[in-house]
Amino acid sequence: MNISLTPKLEGFVRAKVKTGDYNNASEVVREALRLLQREEEDIRERKVVRLRRALRAGLDGPDADNFDIKKVVKRLKTRRAA
Repeated sequence: MNISLTPKLEGFVRAKVKTGDYNNASEVVREALRLLQREEEDIRERKVVRLRRALRAGLDGPDADNFDIKKVVKRLKTRRAA
């Protein structure tokens, strides 16, 4: 696989290799991709936590006892037909 980098990113990669922390540009790119992957997983997990909290708050809210899914579906179908 070939990738193209901007001159600024290429300089960054070269500087990382020059420090001796990485043996070559491929190692720098692999590490960057691993970090990106972890960051996306963390973001996804935080979203799930927020959604679960919101769901729990809704289920524990005062209107939860009077909630009727059949009425909601009927109302949505009516709006869509209009």
